Amino acid sequence: MLSFLLSSHARVVILGAGESGIGAALLAKQKGLEVFVSDKNKISEKYKNELISSNIEFEELRHSEEKILSANLIIKSPGISEKTFIIQESIKRKIPVISEIEFAAYYTKAKLICITGTNGKTTTTLLTYHLLKEAGFRVGLAGNVGISLARQVAQEDVDYFVVEISSFQLDGMYETKAHVSILLNITPDHLDRYGKMENYIDSKFRIIQNMNQKDSFIYFQDDLILEREVKQREIEKKINTFSVSLKKENHSQAFYENEQIYFNFNNQSFSIHRSEVSLKGKHNYINIMAAVSAALCVNVSEKSIRKGLKNFKNAPHRLEFVRELNGVIFINDSKATNVDAVFYALDSYEKPLVWIAGGIDKGNDYSLLDELVKKNVKALVCMGTDNSKLKKAFSTKISKIADTNTIQDAVQAAFQFASSGDVVLLSPACASFDLFKNYEDRGEQFKKTVLALT
Repeated sequence: MLSFLLSSHARVVILGAGESGIGAALLAKQKGLEVFVSDKNKISEKYKNELISSNIEFEELRHSEEKILSANLIIKSPGISEKTFIIQESIKRKIPVISEIEFAAYYTKAKLICITGTNGKTTTTLLTYHLLKEAGFRVGLAGNVGISLARQVAQEDVDYFVVEISSFQLDGMYETKAHVSILLNITPDHLDRYGKMENYIDSKFRIIQNMNQKDSFIYFQDDLILEREVKQREIEKKINTFSVSLKKENHSQAFYENEQIYFNFNNQSFSIHRSEVSLKGKHNYINIMAAVSAALCVNVSEKSIRKGLKNFKNAPHRLEFVRELNGVIFINDSKATNVDAVFYALDSYEKPLVWIAGGIDKGNDYSLLDELVKKNVKALVCMGTDNSKLKKAFSTKISKIADTNTIQDAVQAAFQFASSGDVVLLSPACASFDLFKNYEDRGEQFKKTVLALT
């Protein structure tokens, strides 16, 4: 489809002027296409200046139907739902609607390492990129993290791109082919957009479309949905498939047991002790196994992998150490916006936990945390405008519960509950929009408040 459309001087309309949209606009302009950018919101000055200096026509605070629906191709922001009027009208008129990743992939000869999952994809993406970079590969980092793929394709010549891809981006991908793909997990998320779980699962499995036996697919075998879908879709017959597991008995190519991560991969066998890696927690051992497996797929050496695992620094707000005060350790896990992410956080520490949670509930089933809470949590600090569901879920399981609605009160309450040797863990299980701009804002305010404690 794209080769036919883009062989001529196509008119490309880009909906959304964030990083992905601007990157797509710059790449389209470079390729000699007629480009128009439309954003229903105000465009930031930084991006507006880029459009002006590149002589790209744009509009803000509206979507002009006449200009948009005259397109040969529409590239839409992942945040724009397919249910919106302008997208529905485009579909009616049979105007192809794709994602920026799909558009950028058409113009690069670099091999793509594509990573998705409900949780853990940013850490895995960053680590995979780091391992290849440390090994001396010419590699770019793109997708949901860093600079857009389209911008980099326009500016750089690399051999590999490591790309974090959300389900929304996957929905707009049709011809893109990954050389290596990773699917970490699938737990309920974004069901307000997908309607039912089956649709969300189908979206995630678009990560393997167009792949064949020369390519490599890596997945977490312990995830019951993934295990079922891999069998039902008969993926192992179509693609070179590798699994990772926290259980030795699953006979995966990579597994964790007795504080060691084992790899049996393409005639290579070695193990790495958890003390040799910078990331902590079982969920991160899954991410490590997936990232290392991807690196092994492109022939990164064991020696280089060991070095990369030691000096890797994760993105902020993911089990991030903030400080130790009077023997109390403070951990910022603001990125944990669902129960599955919190499960791994609560399971990552052997010390007693004072857990800070709350925000806008996403239909959470807190019973999934019951056993871990009974075992590891000594106190709960609820932080949000409405903490009733959280308190009800744990009132019979935790004797010490505080009700707060500011970050300052939450941190102070947690510090009062904590004793020397305890961990204060911000791992909210909820969206942040009741009190904060986003999870980053929540994490930054937590760190600032903790650092001000005396």
